[in-house]
Amino acid sequence: MGAANDIDPSDNDALLELVDRMDELPRIDGWKYEEPTALDDIVATLPSPPSAQRVSSADLTDKVHAAWLGRIAGCNVGKPVERGDHWTVERIRDYLTLADAYPLRDYVPLLDPMPEGFELRESWPETTRGNVNGSARDDDIDYPILTLHLLEQHGRKLTPAIVGDAWLNLFPLEQVFTAERAAYVNMVYGCVPPETATRRNPFREWIGAQIRGDVFGYVFAGDPWSAAQLSYQDASLSHIGNGIYGEMWAAALVAAAFTAADAREAIEVSLQVVPPRSRLAEAIHHVLDLHGSGVTWEETLGQIWAAYGHYSWVHTINNAAAVVASLLWADGDYTTAVGRVVMSGWDTDSNGATVGSVAAILAGRQALPGHLIDPLHDRTRSALFGFDGSAISDLADRTVRLATRGLD
Repeated sequence: MGAANDIDPSDNDALLELVDRMDELPRIDGWKYEEPTALDDIVATLPSPPSAQRVSSADLTDKVHAAWLGRIAGCNVGKPVERGDHWTVERIRDYLTLADAYPLRDYVPLLDPMPEGFELRESWPETTRGNVNGSARDDDIDYPILTLHLLEQHGRKLTPAIVGDAWLNLFPLEQVFTAERAAYVNMVYGCVPPETATRRNPFREWIGAQIRGDVFGYVFAGDPWSAAQLSYQDASLSHIGNGIYGEMWAAALVAAAFTAADAREAIEVSLQVVPPRSRLAEAIHHVLDLHGSGVTWEETLGQIWAAYGHYSWVHTINNAAAVVASLLWADGDYTTAVGRVVMSGWDTDSNGATVGSVAAILAGRQALPGHLIDPLHDRTRSALFGFDGSAISDLADRTVRLATRGLD
């Protein structure tokens, strides 16, 4: 930290030199975690990957359509307060209380005039209550659309290099962030995977890969291990360690939700794809233990913040813990799950999307609330070249076709 404080923030060369030096530092003494990055090494840590379960055609169609709608609505619910360094749990609660909207069960309301000390994100004209008219553009929506396109084109032959080529050709640089932007720049400079994930990429265990896993779970509905394995090809372009596990876990969680009796079962199954001695596995087990002990969601949220609040607001581990808690304490209700994860702070739109996806699969299409789904009007914006204005129903239909026929 001292070295960083001594550098002029405008001296880019010195900053990059520090990043390079940090990359060579050893782990601290007493490091107790085992967090490999290579897929074979990850597999070697797993006692037994989860088995596949059959999903009926009717359930597949219903739940895939629910998942796309649930993910996109959940993302939009979280967008106005997506900035965890400003929108803390306390600030979100205070704002919603002033708006007579606590606990959150709808899109975030707009207060006019805005009270001092509060500032909604710039997306608020499209994402606040009464102003949603189709889905706003968001990377949490761009990546699922891109994944669907890539799986249609390449199936099981997907590789990190193929994903990278798609980013360069379809994604504007300024619409990718943190680890993804670092990997993108590395590709521009001629790096190839796995160096794209490691060179000058201090964000490589942040949440960016975790938000990209859902469509693998849709396509491999009921087969968490296949979903996790193929998602690795996507995650390893930009992430290592817990960053990769985050996407594998999210893909497995979504896939498991298609056949699980409840959220706890889906979460327990999804843990089977996460290295058991990793920090991500430790955090998820921690939340499961809290749920088993009978404490409230509010008490759990306080413990999650106490244990993982030192991480960046866009890190994998703390956000995954918030996702797990919101699903476990929702009692199967979509609106409760999404509202609680947004009220948890940190990366609210990403977590709203992930929770929205899983909670919608568990609930089914008919149980989704009209006040959140109807304003989407079956369409979404996207920064991907050629995919703006996509019909949500078309994305779901294509996903069902792909899941039904299987991947080559």
